Amino acid sequence: MALDKVVDEILESARKDAGQLIATAEKEKASILQQANESITAQRLERKKQLEEVIRRLKQQEVSSAELEAKRVVLNVRKGVLDQVIAGTLKELASMADSEKASLYAKLLTNGTKIIPQPKVFCPKGEAGLLSGVSGVGSVQETEMEAGIILESKDGMFRLDYRFKTMLEDVWEKELKNVSNILFM
Repeated sequence: MALDKVVDEILESARKDAGQLIATAEKEKASILQQANESITAQRLERKKQLEEVIRRLKQQEVSSAELEAKRVVLNVRKGVLDQVIAGTLKELASMADSEKASLYAKLLTNGTKIIPQPKVFCPKGEAGLLSGVSGVGSVQETEMEAGIILESKDGMFRLDYRFKTMLEDVWEKELKNVSNILFM
C-alpha cells in the first residue's frame, strides 16, 4: 500500500505540475496571440496610411496632368487664333490697293536708302511700276517673292528685308504679349 500511496503522490504531483505548465503555456499562448493581433492591427494601420498617401499622390498627379493638358489645349487654340490673325493681316497687306502699296514702298525706300545708298531693289513681279518716281534707287528687279521689297547694297554684302511677312513677324515677336493680352484678356 505504501507503494500505491507513493505512486498516487507522484501522479498527483505530476498532475499539479502539468496543470501549472498548461496554465503557464495558455498564458504565454494568449500573450503571443495578443502581441500578434496588436502587430497585425499596427501593420494594417500603417498599410492603410501608405495606401491613402499613394492614392492622394495619384489624385494630385492626375489633377496636375489634367491641368497641364487643359493649358496645352488653350495655348494651341490661342496659337491657332494668332496664326489666323497673322494670315489675315498678310492677306490684307498683299491685296492692298496699288496706291497704298506705292506709298508704303516709298516710305520703306526712304528709310532704307539712309542705311544702304543707291540700293538694288527687289520687288514682286508686276510691282516695279509702284516704285517709279522714288529717288535714290540704283535699280529695280522684279522677282518671284512675297509682297514687300528687299534692298541690297551694290556689292551684295548687305540686305534689308522689307517684305511684309518679315516685318509683321518682327513686330509680332516684339509685341506678342501685348497682342495676346488684347485678344485673350
